[in-house]
Amino acid sequence: MFHHAPALLDPLAQAAGGTEASPCPATDALCTAVWDATGNAALAGSADELILRPLRILLIILLALVASFVVRRVVRRFTEGLQHEGVQRRLLALRAKAPKGMAAPDPIASLRRIQRAETIGALLRSVGIAAVWTLAIFSVLEQVGIDAGPLIAGAGILGVALGFGAQNLVRDFLSGIFMLIEDQYGVGDVVDAGEASGRVEAVNLRSTRLRYVDGTLWHIPNGEIRRVGNKSQGWSRALLDIEIPMDAGIEAAIEIIKATADELWRAEEWSDLVLEEPEVWGVERMSTNGVTIRLVVKTRPLEQWKVARELRARIKTALESAGIGLAQPTVLLHSASDDVPPRPADDDEPGPEDEKDALVGARRNGDGPDRARDGD
Repeated sequence: MFHHAPALLDPLAQAAGGTEASPCPATDALCTAVWDATGNAALAGSADELILRPLRILLIILLALVASFVVRRVVRRFTEGLQHEGVQRRLLALRAKAPKGMAAPDPIASLRRIQRAETIGALLRSVGIAAVWTLAIFSVLEQVGIDAGPLIAGAGILGVALGFGAQNLVRDFLSGIFMLIEDQYGVGDVVDAGEASGRVEAVNLRSTRLRYVDGTLWHIPNGEIRRVGNKSQGWSRALLDIEIPMDAGIEAAIEIIKATADELWRAEEWSDLVLEEPEVWGVERMSTNGVTIRLVVKTRPLEQWKVARELRARIKTALESAGIGLAQPTVLLHSASDDVPPRPADDDEPGPEDEKDALVGARRNGDGPDRARDGD
């Protein structure tokens, strides 16, 4: 009679309001909600995989998109701040104490600042977005149930292999990053990079483009630049060596050179290019041609050659007006016969060369030893 007890208890359980025991843990609210809504144990048990996990993956992707947007916006504001002239003046507040002309706006410097800011911004944007999506991908893999540890280890090994295989490319990129951060040179600068020199036309993370004075465009990988000399950063200097005759008065020549340079410095059309009062350093060297006097003029960047050309013309005219002039190179004149040793006179004893010449002449005329031997 007891084997009919479960059958008798089912109607009692149904009458009490319970249909079937819940398959969900007490702490799993989603499973319980699905069970209560559907009464399907299989659907309730897989609610986490079918509903919660996709929602988590979608949330991770949405957060990655938001983070990417924030990174782009922050980097854009940062680069705009670097490009803004007011920010540059605040960062370089000490420039106000510099000589006149140093703080004047320069279109070349503005172009250089814009390209440098854009390049740094592109680098920061790429690094930031790559970091965001790398974390997002690993989080999604974790939600799917894939262990990211072996993938990270494999990616590390692959990165090492690629690093060895493309080490020149990696070196170029790292060198480019440090060049931009340290502001070693930029667009518009005139630099000497060792194998090539010229005006910088473009700088990116991998290479630098230089335009030589004859029009040649040099493409130099950043990793190949061992040293670089910037001829136009901050300020420049026009250096002139004026050579006067040896018998000219040195003090008078120095006074004329100094007065001419000061006149150029005070001229309205040249005052913005010359930053400080010109200096005559004195006698630089002496030679058989004359005495060399050195003049130095501090100028704005890239203006040293223009100022030097104008000074040369003015100093030449001033020295000639004072009757001094410029030194002339010493020329030694000699005749061609000075290099030929004199031949012996008729009464001198003939040397070996004379005997050789006589022998050659005798052979040409048929009177030599060969002719005598043939006659015999």
